[in-house]
Formats: sequence, C-alpha cells, structure tokens
Amino acid sequence: MLTRDSKPDVRAQVLIVEDEPGHAEVMAEALRKPGHVCTIVTTVGEAIEELRGGVFDVVVTDLRMPTSAGTEFGGLVVEPDGGNAGLVVLRAAKDLQPTIETIMVTAHGDVPTARAAFKEGAYDFIEKPLDLEVFRNLVNRAAETVVLRHQNRDLKDELELSGFEGLVAVSEPMRRVLQTVRTVAASDIPVLITGESGTGKELIARAVHRNSRRQSGRYVTFNCAGQSESLIEDQLFGHDRGAYTGAEKDREGVFEYASGGTLFLDEIGDMPASMQPKLLRVLESGEVVRLGANEPRSVDVRFVSATNRDLQEMMKAGTFREDLYFRINAATIHIPPLRDRREDIPPLVMHGIHRFAPSLAPDRPEPVVSDAAMLKLTAYDWPGNVRQLLNTVQRMVVTALGTSDQKDKPIELGVELLPEEIRSIDGQGGAELSAAGSLAGASLDQLEKRAIRETLRLTEGNRERAAKLLGIGERTLYRKLREYGLR
Repeated sequence: MLTRDSKPDVRAQVLIVEDEPGHAEVMAEALRKPGHVCTIVTTVGEAIEELRGGVFDVVVTDLRMPTSAGTEFGGLVVEPDGGNAGLVVLRAAKDLQPTIETIMVTAHGDVPTARAAFKEGAYDFIEKPLDLEVFRNLVNRAAETVVLRHQNRDLKDELELSGFEGLVAVSEPMRRVLQTVRTVAASDIPVLITGESGTGKELIARAVHRNSRRQSGRYVTFNCAGQSESLIEDQLFGHDRGAYTGAEKDREGVFEYASGGTLFLDEIGDMPASMQPKLLRVLESGEVVRLGANEPRSVDVRFVSATNRDLQEMMKAGTFREDLYFRINAATIHIPPLRDRREDIPPLVMHGIHRFAPSLAPDRPEPVVSDAAMLKLTAYDWPGNVRQLLNTVQRMVVTALGTSDQKDKPIELGVELLPEEIRSIDGQGGAELSAAGSLAGASLDQLEKRAIRETLRLTEGNRERAAKLLGIGERTLYRKLREYGLR
C-alpha cells in the first residue's frame, strides 16, 4: 500500500492534458521521477485521440482550456471560454477506458466546477499553483486505485475459471466458449461439442459437468470410435447373466454407472447407424434395457457428446439420424481451432512447461522459451491443435532437460529444439502472428513492438496479463513500453 510520502509500487501510464506546454512539462517531470510514464497533449481533441489509441491508468487534465473550444464528445461540447474542457476529457476517459482515473487541475475560481466533476466520476481535483509533492502523491494514489481494480478483476476472472482446470482462455473466442459453458451447465439439456481433433472437447465436457448441479456425481467418458455394434451396445446398456456365451454375471452399462452424473459420448459421429435408434430411445425415455433382459431400468444422466465430423453433412448422406441429431443438440459449443486463436498459444506454451517440467526436474528452475522460438510457435498453424502443441512443448522440455547440465539457472527452450516443420517457418511461408498484415521483412524491434501493442489490445490494457501472455516480466514490459513509446 502507498503512504502519503511513499514511492509508487507501479509505474503508471499517465496522460497529461494541458494547453500550456511549460506547465505540462513541469507536471510530467514531477511524475517521471518516481517512474511514471507520461504522455503530453495540449488539446481535448488530442486527448480523445490518445484515449482511443493508447492505454492509460490516470488522466491529469486542466479544467479550463480555451484552445479546445468547439471540440465535442458524447454530446458534450467545449464552451467558447474552454471552462468545461476538463469535463469533456472526463467523459471521454470514462467512455473509452472505463477503468481509468481522472484528476482535475483547476484555478481557484473554478473549484465549484471541479467539485461538480468530482461528483461525475473524477478521482479528485487539485488547485494551481501545484504543490508538486502533493500532486505526485495524488497521482500515486489514483494509480494504486486502478491497479487494485485490475487485480480485483483478475481475481474475479480466476474465481470464475474454477472448474475449468487445464483450459486456457485468453482469446475472445475461447472466453465466449467458457461463457457458453457457464450458461448451459446450469441446466440438464444435452450438449453437443464440436471442433477439430485436439482442440480440447473432452476438457470442455468435463467443465460442463464440474459447473453443473451434478458435479458431485460421476463423470463417465465413452468413446464411440472403432468399436463394433455388439460391443458398444453391451458397454452402453450392460447385460444380464447368460445374455450370451461368457456372460457369467450381471453387469451394468455406462448409462447405469453414470446415473446421477454426466455421460460424455466422444466421437458420436462414429456411432454405428444400427445403434443410433437404440441410443435415441434411451435419451427419449430415460430407460435402458440390458442385453438378455426384458425389464427396462431407469437412468438419470446429463448427456454430453462430441464430434470432429460434420453431422449435418452426415444427415444429408443418410449416415446420421436427423432425430438423434436434434435430441443431442439442445445446445452446441464449438471450439475454434488453435490457428484461429493464436493469442492462446503463448499461455498454452507456459501451461505446458508448468505441467511437464516439475515432474521431469523438480529441483531445477523452470525452463523459459526464447523470443524467437515463441514467435515461431505462434506463427505455426497447428493442424493437431492444442494436443499437438502440448506434445511439442513436452518434447522440447524433455530434450532440454536431458541434454543440459545447468542446475541453478533456467534452461532456454530455443528454436533449435523445435520440430523441423515449425523451425523452418521464415515469416513468408508460415502463418501470420496477426491478421493485421505480413511479418515478412519486419525487423525484430518492429515485431516486438507490434507484438506488445497487439497483446495490450487483446488484454484491454491489462499489463500484468499482457506480460504473462508475452512470457516476460512486468518490469521488462514497462521498459519496453518506454523504449518503443507505446501507451
């Protein structure tokens, strides 16, 4: 926590809006001493432009700026004498960057207006001439408020992700997936999970169970692929003693075993056509009949299924029943391929390292990934999706730990440890880091600057999360922000 005279725990991004350049520079210099990063603009229009394109923690704005007369934001226009210019900046800040805090700088005669701004959401106001020590501590406290707000939001996100173990959801598409999971988990409706092989369909199915009222019941997985009809029927529905040669005792099927919990049928698109009406009957009636039995048995299961096949095309081809499709598809969760959510790749790499390294070398520092290797990992298309990525990370960790005699410092996972198909990506044949344009011909500094800018945009300005996503420390990120003039 900050005391009145302490130095800030964080270096804030501060936007100074002041139409007297000399006065603005004095304020900036006072804030730069403890390490804050300051951007100076002299008009309301420039301030709005910076708020749209940059990321800030604190705005310090003069209340009266006649040079900004006529500038408008959100229906509020700067008056001819500029007496309400700071109010326009306040409105823009609250609208464009809701977590920001705004401090008003005012002359003595404008204190009533400043108090009104305080009621409208300004953090505080300070009168001219400034006591620079008071001013610096006021900005420090405002910055701390913003940081605590971000920390509380991150903690809330972490709490909301309980029950989603093993899932990484930095990207907006995956966050939408998890939101859908939260929505459908509360009911008992059947859920169909679609997506390419290796995208994590089983993890999503488990998350549905863990976030449902059935979480204390059993979670049972059954794979429909590569099994004969007779074996599937026996395993799903069970049998009575004597049902067939070798059936020496009664055995319950997975439907009965999962009763009270969740049954996950993986690769349901591979269910034999002759078994589909039998499965449909169970889903409609809530009853199973064991092989060799006459009496039905009631079951109570939450039914979740998954497939990497196009069931609608299979229906057109007559290989999947339409009535079964609509029975299992009360809600659909589609998991996008990894190539369509590349911002998830760096945290997935770190997740893989956290997962594999401790078991391989519990007494050694955790390996780190070189920037060059991370760029290539992010640029690769990953046809095998998350499964392929984690297998690659595991192989890199095993190889690095097995060939290095470093005991006290982290081993770097470099480009040389990547498989040839990933290592050979040169920026022209491989996929792009972002949809904004080609990486070919860009310098390493340009790539790094662009990666930081895009990551801050993805994290909505959350620098702690951005640093984790980029695989660097927060201090390094702050230094890079200053070095590249990023906000």
